[in-house]
Amino acid sequence: MAGIITNNAATIRPASTSPAANYQFALVALTSLFFMWGFITCLNDILIPHLKNVFQLNYTQSMLIQLCFFGAYFIVSLPAGALVKRISYKWGIVAGLLISAIGCALFIPAASYRVYALFLGALFVLATGITLLQVAANPYVTVLGPPDTAASRLTLTQAFNSLGTTLAPMFGAFLILSAATAAVAGATPEQLDALRLAEAGAVKLPYMMLAVAFLLLAALFAALKLPHVEGAEDIEPITGGGSAWQHRHLVLGAVGIFLYVGAEVSIGSFLVNFMSQPDIAGFSETEAAHHVSYFWGGAMIGRFVGAVVMRYVNDGKALAFNAVAVILLLLLTVFSGGHVAMWSVLSIGLFNSIMFPTIFSLALYGLGKYTSQGSGILCLAIVGGALLPLVQGALADTVGIHLAFLMPVLCYAYIAFYGLKGHRPT
Repeated sequence: MAGIITNNAATIRPASTSPAANYQFALVALTSLFFMWGFITCLNDILIPHLKNVFQLNYTQSMLIQLCFFGAYFIVSLPAGALVKRISYKWGIVAGLLISAIGCALFIPAASYRVYALFLGALFVLATGITLLQVAANPYVTVLGPPDTAASRLTLTQAFNSLGTTLAPMFGAFLILSAATAAVAGATPEQLDALRLAEAGAVKLPYMMLAVAFLLLAALFAALKLPHVEGAEDIEPITGGGSAWQHRHLVLGAVGIFLYVGAEVSIGSFLVNFMSQPDIAGFSETEAAHHVSYFWGGAMIGRFVGAVVMRYVNDGKALAFNAVAVILLLLLTVFSGGHVAMWSVLSIGLFNSIMFPTIFSLALYGLGKYTSQGSGILCLAIVGGALLPLVQGALADTVGIHLAFLMPVLCYAYIAFYGLKGHRPT
C-alpha cells in the first residue's frame, strides 16, 4: 500500500517522482493540523470548569460541551468524506480550516449575550471544521510509507497533537481562568451579574486569536502543493468480505476507538475539578489547569518515544501493556487520595500516548480497497468522546467525582483485549 495514500474519500497518488521527499513534505505540513486540533480539543478541558462557573452548571450539564464537540464527529464524518471527494483533498483541508475559524469567531457573540446554547453551537461549528480535517489526515498518514510502520508514523504526528494539548491548558489558564478569577474577586451580590458577564467575556481574546491562526493556516494550505487526489484504489483486502463492516478487526477497532476517546476525554474533562477537591490537592482552578499540562505532556513524551520504540515492538502487545498500566493507575486514583491520587491520574497521559494511533492503524491494516470506508467508520467512533463523558458526569453527580473514575477502567480493559487478540485479521 506504500505509494497509494487513502483518505476517507479517495486515493491520493504522489505527484512527485520522488515519493520519499513527497511523503516527508506532506507529513511536515500535516503536523500543523495535528497540533491545532489537539490544542482546540484540550482547550475544552479549561472551558468546562470555566463555563460551569459562569452558568452555575452541574457536572452533567457541563459535559454537554463534550457532547456538542465530539458529537460533530458522528454527524459530520460521512458528509466530510463526501465533501473531500467532491472538492479535492487540499481544498477539503482549506474548507476545514475556514469552518474552524468561523466556529472560533462565534465565541464572540456567545460571550457577549452570555447564552450557554450559543457557546454549544459555536463549539459544534468549530468541531465540524476539526472533523473535516481529521477524517482525511489520520488515514492519509498511515499510508505515507510501508504499512508495517504505519502505527509509528501516526504516533509521531500524534506527538505534535499532544504538543498542542500540552500547551492549551497553560494558554487557557492564563487567558481564561486567570481573567475569570480576577473578575469575581471581591464581588458583592449586586455586582455578581455584571461580573459573570465579564467571566463569559474572558473567552473572547483567546478564541479570536485562534480564529486568526486558522485563517492563516487556510491561506498557507491554499498555497501549498500537496499530492493529487485521483480515482479509487483497487487493492484487494488481505481477508475476504464485501465491505469494511465484514472485517472483524476493523469493527472491533471501531469499538476500541469509541471507548478510548470516550475514556481519555472523560478523564481530561474532570482533571481541573478533581484536583480542586480539598481531599486531593485543593488547587484553585488556575493552579489545576497548569497541572493538566503534565497529563498531556506525558502523552506527548510517550508518543515521541513510542514513534521510535514501536518500530521494534509488536503494536498489539504495546497497546495491551499500556492499557493495563492505565487500569492500575485508575484504581490507584480511586482508592487513594491527596497527591498520590493526583499524580496517578496525571500519569495516565504517558500511557494513553500510543493508544489512538495504534488502534487506528491496526484497525485499518490490510483493508485494501475498503480502507476509505474503514477510516470513515473509525472517525464516526470518535463520538465516544461525546457520550462517555456524560456517563461519567452523571456518575460524578451521583456517587462523587472520585468514584466516577471507575468508569474508564472498563474502557481500558477492552483496549487491552483488542491489543492482545481483537486486532488480528481473520
